[in-house]
Amino acid sequence: MNILIRADSSNTIGIGHIMRDLVLAKQFPEDCVCFASRDLSGNIIGKIPYKTHLLETNSLEELSLLILQEQIEMLIIDHYEIDYKFEKELKRKHPDLKLMVLDDTYKKHSCDILLNHNIYAHKKEYKNLVPKACEIRCGEKYTLLREEFSQEKRFKILIAMGGADTQKLNIKILKALHKYENIDITLITTRANANLATLQKYVQDRLNISLVFETNELATLARESSFAIITPSVLANEFFAIKVPFIAIQTAPNQEYMYRFLKKKHYKVLKKFNAKELAALVKEYM
Repeated sequence: MNILIRADSSNTIGIGHIMRDLVLAKQFPEDCVCFASRDLSGNIIGKIPYKTHLLETNSLEELSLLILQEQIEMLIIDHYEIDYKFEKELKRKHPDLKLMVLDDTYKKHSCDILLNHNIYAHKKEYKNLVPKACEIRCGEKYTLLREEFSQEKRFKILIAMGGADTQKLNIKILKALHKYENIDITLITTRANANLATLQKYVQDRLNISLVFETNELATLARESSFAIITPSVLANEFFAIKVPFIAIQTAPNQEYMYRFLKKKHYKVLKKFNAKELAALVKEYM
């Protein structure tokens, strides 16, 4: 399908229309997309990685001629100076043309698809403002985000369950976190871990998990983490001091006083390991 996007940029218009249209254009990877823009002062036409047609005016006649010349099947309009009357006449001249219009301010439009990608937008506001057959796309579901804003946030989780991991919780914790794809895990252990061979085998093909042995950089690793999973031991004192969020899982009787203190202060704690309860606490941090 041949798609034409009609939008301008300049010192007075700004560059927002073009920027969001470039995001929209990526939604048509199998189609032939081009732009139509006027060569206004301060434009960013040079940043458009698609064929761009330079218009002399904002007239219906010039745009209509371009539609015929390029055999355009779908026209996307993102322009405050193009209104309902313009759109209606355009549809009259080109009845087979699919017309999509971007709107921010609940104006009347004559189009086949209405897109208001703003998080405040609501479909009901367009009652009697667009044709009955118009497809209305509104709100957060349709927000046009540049790639750097649309990438899923990644979380760094530090696990430190004691050098020996006497309760063999490391793998159980890793399994509880397995469903999350947007995490990177650093697990602190030592060569004294009796379950080390099994642990190494478990993580060998999991690229988002790193094992760190006998480190002197725990404070640095902690500060770089989104949150940690630790025991309510001396580690709790240290993480408390540097204000790193954590979940504490009791693994020994001598951790009872710390466990009680943390629970009383409303920290995230578990009396003993429970996969479902741990997952629920992790979810609160993500």
